[in-house]
Amino acid sequence: MTAARHLATLDLLRTRAFPDRRGRSDVGESGPGFHVAELSTSDDFRDDDGSCREDVEEQWEAEREGLALLLTVRWGEPQVFSLDSLLTRGFAGEHIPDPWDLLCNAVPDVHLWRVDGRWIVLGVAYGDKEMPLRLVAAVTTVDPP
Repeated sequence: MTAARHLATLDLLRTRAFPDRRGRSDVGESGPGFHVAELSTSDDFRDDDGSCREDVEEQWEAEREGLALLLTVRWGEPQVFSLDSLLTRGFAGEHIPDPWDLLCNAVPDVHLWRVDGRWIVLGVAYGDKEMPLRLVAAVTTVDPP
């Protein structure tokens, strides 16, 4: 079951130590104070006229919402947080710490839970219109800026 696999990945990241330096991990990218995981990745949309991508976007949003419901049962209602202002601030030259800088470049908004001193983050990364969609999760001790 996909949801069970996603929950297992989140549980793993919640207990995994953070590395001293940023780099690739077995599930995504990690660095001081954070792990970002790619839970699922769609096919790319190079040959799509746009209609297929719209359907897949709806599917990925539904997958995120389904996983968010399971996490809500565990940890209560999430905060929903737009990352648009972080992207704008980053473009204006402000330093945005990871994982928020990584996330705001492709994820427009996230669901957030605060659990045992760590943020649990869930979102859909869109990227360019031809690129695959990704269901991403992060675990971090870095507060949202």
